[in-house]
Amino acid sequence: MKDNLPPLLLAYVGDAVFELYVRQKLINDKVLPINRLHKKATEIVRAGGQDAILRQIELHLTEEEADIVRRGRNTKGRVPKNADMATYRRATGFEALLGWLYLNGSQERLSQLFALVKAGEEE
Repeated sequence: MKDNLPPLLLAYVGDAVFELYVRQKLINDKVLPINRLHKKATEIVRAGGQDAILRQIELHLTEEEADIVRRGRNTKGRVPKNADMATYRRATGFEALLGWLYLNGSQERLSQLFALVKAGEEE
């Protein structure tokens, strides 16, 4: 298990996992010009978008998964200018969860959580 990895390393991997999920979802939903795809993906993967998605799935998390989110959320790191601290920390917790699931080979659980997500479906 990857429980012993620092939360920021889990978040680093989780960021890539989420980016790939979002890109795949967007191209499966509809064919758009690349610049529109990029703009839409950026809206979703930014800290505010990740925080919103965490709010959608957090009631469905196991105790262990919620603990990984807490560990990621409580990690100290530099907050970018385009996000407030609380939003950024929750987004880091979300990314840590995705990284932890991915590194532990829990693709089925990732799919279950992603199925709960309503991201980029507004249009």
